[in-house]
Amino acid sequence: MTANVQTLTPHEAWDKLQGDPRAVLVDVRSSMEFLFVGHPKGSVHVAWIDAPEWTVNPHFTTEVRKVMLGGVGLEEHGNDAPVLLICRSGKRSLEAGKLLIENGFTEVYNIAEGFEGELDEHHHRSTKGGWRFHCLPWEQC
Repeated sequence: MTANVQTLTPHEAWDKLQGDPRAVLVDVRSSMEFLFVGHPKGSVHVAWIDAPEWTVNPHFTTEVRKVMLGGVGLEEHGNDAPVLLICRSGKRSLEAGKLLIENGFTEVYNIAEGFEGELDEHHHRSTKGGWRFHCLPWEQC
């Protein structure tokens, strides 16, 4: 049986993070987004696509493994420690999650709506959905 990326709402993701000390929230947005737009409190940043090349990070899986080894311990838990991924609207994090699954991770979650959600009719984000819209803990640098 092959594992799939599972989807959680922002509130379900928050509940999972509160209820499972092994769970890690990885923000896959660019460095600029993470620093200046804000990010979920307690999240770890591993960019999926970042400046200056704006291409997929060839070391993404390795960098996530390092995060997990440093905090949770994949040695102890195998590849089954929960990894929750978030981006701006849930699209990049889904692609990143698929790569993690392909590389042996078994419990990978994509946070639907992402951090900012989709654009509204005025081309604004955080008005229709997303982590911030749902008033979940976040911070800015």
